[in-house]
Amino acid sequence: MANALAALAGPLKLLFALAPVVGGAGVLVWRWHETRTPVTAKSIVIPPLGMATGFCMFFAPQMRVPWTWGLTAVVLGAVLLAIPLIRSSRLERAGDVVMMRRSQGFLLILLGLLALRIGLHEWVGRYVSPTQTAALFFLLAFGMIVRWRTRMYLRYRELTGAQAGAKSQPA
Repeated sequence: MANALAALAGPLKLLFALAPVVGGAGVLVWRWHETRTPVTAKSIVIPPLGMATGFCMFFAPQMRVPWTWGLTAVVLGAVLLAIPLIRSSRLERAGDVVMMRRSQGFLLILLGLLALRIGLHEWVGRYVSPTQTAALFFLLAFGMIVRWRTRMYLRYRELTGAQAGAKSQPA
């Protein structure tokens, strides 16, 4: 039995190394497609709300990290990693709908964030357990996405509120 597990160690390591790359590629395709469809308040708010269900992982004791580590991960995500996404995401009116304008650097920024995440994951994984590493990177991503989507939502409200105000004024 031990020999069989040892034989699987190599392929499993490769699988675990490729999983973030495959997941990142999926996110890239999704984000690219997102720029082709109109943006709605729901499409901005639902992803962070859906992601928030991940906090259930902290019910499992092995996933828990010290509060200071968790807070640091959220702040780093919100303060540092959200900035490139905020700067490369632009909402604009196109007739009666709001569209996300493609930035030439958006794809490169997403690839850079993915590479940074994979590199940091390896480094952090040397010092804490794999489950705690997963928890920390969830918190990092959550902080990043909440700040980015909050900015998008505020901009969306500006764009849709400006149009509603213009229509309600007498001619």
